[in-house]
Amino acid sequence: MATAALACAGCLALLTTGCGRTEATSATTPPPPEVKVAKPIAREIVDYFQFPGQTAAVGEVEIRARVTGYIVKVNFEDGQQVKKGDLLFEIDPRPYQAALEQAKGELARLKAMEVKAKTNVGRSEGLLPSGAVSRDAYEQHVENLAIVRASIQAAEAAIRNAELNLEFTKVVSPIDGRVSRRRITEGNLVQTGTDDAMILTTVVTTEPLYVYFNIEEPVLLKYLASLWQAEGKSLLSRIKELAIPVEIGLDTEEGFPHVGRLDFVDNRVDRGTGTIQARGVFEKPDPSLAPGLYVRVRIPFGKPRPALLVPDRAIGTDMTQKYLLAVNAKNGVERRLVTAGSLHEGLRVIESGIGPDDRIIVDGLQRAGEELRRARENARVHPTEFSPTDSGGAKAAADVKVKADK
Repeated sequence: MATAALACAGCLALLTTGCGRTEATSATTPPPPEVKVAKPIAREIVDYFQFPGQTAAVGEVEIRARVTGYIVKVNFEDGQQVKKGDLLFEIDPRPYQAALEQAKGELARLKAMEVKAKTNVGRSEGLLPSGAVSRDAYEQHVENLAIVRASIQAAEAAIRNAELNLEFTKVVSPIDGRVSRRRITEGNLVQTGTDDAMILTTVVTTEPLYVYFNIEEPVLLKYLASLWQAEGKSLLSRIKELAIPVEIGLDTEEGFPHVGRLDFVDNRVDRGTGTIQARGVFEKPDPSLAPGLYVRVRIPFGKPRPALLVPDRAIGTDMTQKYLLAVNAKNGVERRLVTAGSLHEGLRVIESGIGPDDRIIVDGLQRAGEELRRARENARVHPTEFSPTDSGGAKAAADVKVKADK
């Protein structure tokens, strides 16, 4: 009996030890990681090409003096808007006023001489038949009259030149635009007739505004082969007719909030860079767009097409391959090799590799990836639906989804 009781106690001890091991093993098995999933967003998109660009004024004028003299007045504030014809600088007009009066006096003297010369010609012409005046004397009078009349023409031209010089003492803006700072003040002498004549200030137009950018040769060829060719007409002959939109954004701005149109493409490709220069025009630019700014430029390619989009951060990279992690009906993790396209408002176009009903991991990608490497085919996750209010959620994805639902 004692032996039997001992054997039972041993068996009970073994059973108890075995149960403890099972519970310990179960306790150390980690639960499936939690991830956020969402279906791809289906919407129509337009493909874009992007380029760096720079703004430029349509008109830019260096204001220089056209007559020599002392500056007596500056009539603008640095940086103000001016209209065509607005007075900017005044040069001392007194020497040029005196020159004009002198030229007018010379003209009056020559006019008096013309009267006398005409009288002499008339008198000698009447006396010529009687022989009281020789033909040589008559021809001399005619010649004197012609000389006086030629001098009158020169005097009239001198008056016009003096009037111009007097007018040039008032330096005006030749265009509408924004004036720069004054580079000279009252009391200083300005001179003309030299190549390095001082620039008094500059004026640049503010409306419209140009944006210049360079199109790479492969992009140009795509356009030439598709959108910009129609009815046998070339790109250059139809550039304004096509009214292709040009969108730009500053480095401090999100997206491309400023919209203009393409109005010029150069006539040749630069051999050194393999690019061709293009230009967009913005008729009513935002005041923040000053000439000389570097901007991001994009232009559309092709017509709107359906596409599937996912948050850009959901895409993983393995060497040169792009992939997404999808969750199947059994909450298993599947790796999908995909072809990624362009970026649209924080979402990446997926050209191939997923379907519209796939559940894509958009948050917890690293945790799911570690589970996939550990368990391989048996990798499991605990998925929950992605919500715009989730911490760490992609706001851009939420915004675009709202737009797509509308």
